[in-house]
Amino acid sequence: MSGVTDVTDEDFAAEVIGAELPVLVEFTADWCPPCRQMGPVLRALATEEGERLKVVQLNVDQNPETTNAYKVLSMPTFMVFQGGEPVKAMVGARPKRRLLEELADVI
Repeated sequence: MSGVTDVTDEDFAAEVIGAELPVLVEFTADWCPPCRQMGPVLRALATEEGERLKVVQLNVDQNPETTNAYKVLSMPTFMVFQGGEPVKAMVGARPKRRLLEELADVI
């Protein structure tokens, strides 16, 4: 289960809402430099915390329904879903150490 999964409007409910583990969703876009900067951080996080946390990405340009449903306006936006509900949201790129600190209460 290491690695970051891409999710879409079609499979968001199954992959995120119905997930057993807490899920970190990155709302991202191809044209967003800070989003690209987060790629290696998220892959490392997914590898290291894969037992306790699922990491997925949702492309906002290709998946407007989910993006609008959660009122995502800035990229990257990170949302943590637990038990099918969003429990935390963070906006902007950040180093892995800070991201782990912010996720400490959910993993």
